[in-house]
Amino acid sequence: MQVHAAEPASRALEFGLYRDGDNNLDAVQAATIAQAIATSAHDRSIEFTIEDTTARDGFEPAHVLRTESYTIADGKIAGGGRVTVGPPHDMSTRSDLASFVAHTLDSAEFTKAKETWLDLIDHGGGDGGGMQSAHSATGIMREDDIAGAIADGVALHAKAHPEDAVRGIDGVVANQCLMATVAFASALSHAGVKYLAASPETMLAPGVPSSVAHDIAAHIGDPQAMAKGVVSTTMGASYGPSKRDGFAPAAAFDVLDLAPAKVGAATTDIAALDAALTHAAHARDTRAAIREDARAIDGMVRFPEGKHLPWRADRPAIALYDTLSQDGRLSGDVRAAAATARDAVASLVLAHRETDDYAPFDDADYSDAFGPTVHFPVAKNQIDTWAPQISETDNAFYKSVGAADLAKVIA
Repeated sequence: MQVHAAEPASRALEFGLYRDGDNNLDAVQAATIAQAIATSAHDRSIEFTIEDTTARDGFEPAHVLRTESYTIADGKIAGGGRVTVGPPHDMSTRSDLASFVAHTLDSAEFTKAKETWLDLIDHGGGDGGGMQSAHSATGIMREDDIAGAIADGVALHAKAHPEDAVRGIDGVVANQCLMATVAFASALSHAGVKYLAASPETMLAPGVPSSVAHDIAAHIGDPQAMAKGVVSTTMGASYGPSKRDGFAPAAAFDVLDLAPAKVGAATTDIAALDAALTHAAHARDTRAAIREDARAIDGMVRFPEGKHLPWRADRPAIALYDTLSQDGRLSGDVRAAAATARDAVASLVLAHRETDDYAPFDDADYSDAFGPTVHFPVAKNQIDTWAPQISETDNAFYKSVGAADLAKVIA
């Protein structure tokens, strides 16, 4: 059970750090905990609520898989240094994440936090989901279930604390690979989340530094400044042999605005584009043009070692739709629909940064990786490369925009 002081300090931000180390990233991603301690020491307006499943040497000996729960504030473990240690949780289950969300919101109410954010730290697989536990029957949590768990946790907190029922999760940091997708943004928006900070590409552990909590806390009420700060801190982080020879944790990174009106408009406009493309693609020449345009936009995992991995059809949506909008071989209504969808997706991007020569990935070019990706297969082996265990098409967004009908025609 969490232990707090009798009179809690009022905080700007409650930052829930949900770290699943039940896999090969356990040791390296543990750096995010040390970053949280350092961040809270420099910025006392932040409290971190931690759930960490790990087998590293620490509060217990190495190789003992367990879950540790505690709070970090003012540069130290709160409650007199109390850490609750128990059997390992299956952190890839919806119920465990929901419980953590509710617990984090309870802490936020106690400290009167102005905002509450979650940092989800683990492997990620784009529209295939995230939170991949090595020793679980679940394996990886679907992206709709991640968003659903957040909604479940908000509901649990509201039921237990009706006096604080308006509190929700303001933002999600996806410290996981490939989670800046239109589908994930849509799912989180439906769960009431306002912002998503994520990369469309694979990330290098330990990934997003926990110090982004300072950028969030320092800019409550100013989303643009917050987003710029989070992107700058993330892309300015340096991992590797030295500061001079280090590298940022991502080749591209975005903060997205998940306002329901914006996400709703993007969904509607993408559905209209997919319908127009599906109709037009019945003509052989048009179908070939659509395929050529899509292939001109490389999917993610662009580095040579990733050629046999999934996500080759996860293309930057804005670049893809812009290419379609400028193709004179397509009809005027298709080009107009593509331009409208492009602008709708672009409106979600509060801040971003990318590189055209990401050194850790053999100088792969990500100059078009502005904003989230969309799963857009042009061959049958791209439709669901994870199947049957993990699916990039089994999500509400893919179904709602008619993407399956489009894939039947062009893939």
